[in-house]
Amino acid sequence: VQLQASGGGLVQAGGSLTLSCAASGRTYNMGWFRQALGKEREFVAVLNWSGGREYYADSAKGRFTISRDNAKNTVSLQMNSLKPEDTAVYYCAADNDRSIIWTAAMSGALDYWGKGTLVTVSS
Repeated sequence: VQLQASGGGLVQAGGSLTLSCAASGRTYNMGWFRQALGKEREFVAVLNWSGGREYYADSAKGRFTISRDNAKNTVSLQMNSLKPEDTAVYYCAADNDRSIIWTAAMSGALDYWGKGTLVTVSS
């Protein structure tokens, strides 16, 4: 499965941005991670096929919303109230493990990764 993320760009603090990720095939779990310059990659949000399982990093709760369109094999990340500390390269990831351990998924234990898209939030 190949993943292609898009939608990154430059936005002012307080603004909004929506990232999208298209998968070349069906995936069960899909999520977003990010990596700021000089920092380790960190979890942002993840959800399963039905959307019945959905998890967010504390930094994303209340501001970001993850959603998916299974017919199109896409996952999106709506980001509102953006802050300069949200500046990072955002990566889409996916997996087909229907019995995934969610703590592992949030640690990055997903099989498929796309190239990132850069989000820059100016102050």
